[in-house]
Amino acid sequence: MKLNENEKKSLSDSIDKLNEGLDVVIGLYNEAEADKPLIEFDQEVIEAIENAKETFGDEEITRRINTIIKEIFAFLPKDEKGKKLKE
Repeated sequence: MKLNENEKKSLSDSIDKLNEGLDVVIGLYNEAEADKPLIEFDQEVIEAIENAKETFGDEEITRRINTIIKEIFAFLPKDEKGKKLKE
């Protein structure tokens, strides 16, 4: 393929931009962490949550589940520093 100086410069600039973009993508990949769920729900619970979300909406069910979890953790024993014990 024959190129004049302007075409050669334009192609070189494009390659440089592609390399910069690739460097950014590689950086993001290297910094990525595995997405691990906090809790492994049983299939029955997952289905119940999905059904509730269809009925009441995502925000309402999220609010209710958060409230329930906070209440459960409020009953856990505390250590001498007032922090929740880890099991």
